[in-house]
Amino acid sequence: MAHATVRATNIPEIVRLISENMGLPEEAALDAFYRSATGASYADDETGLYGQSALYVYGLFADETAAKKKVVN
Repeated sequence: MAHATVRATNIPEIVRLISENMGLPEEAALDAFYRSATGASYADDETGLYGQSALYVYGLFADETAAKKKVVN
């Protein structure tokens, strides 16, 4: 399966997890994901992150978001 196809399949699930667990509308969840370092790594074929499960990628995003909140507070 092509990398783009894998990403296209997993992104809706990642966005759903972000939306449900962080209380964001889906559009805001998608925007937050694409603006994150996790989203950038997910889009980069060389990282191989596109091959991980949606739940794993969501976990990385959640950790990144929590770390940013600690820095701000």
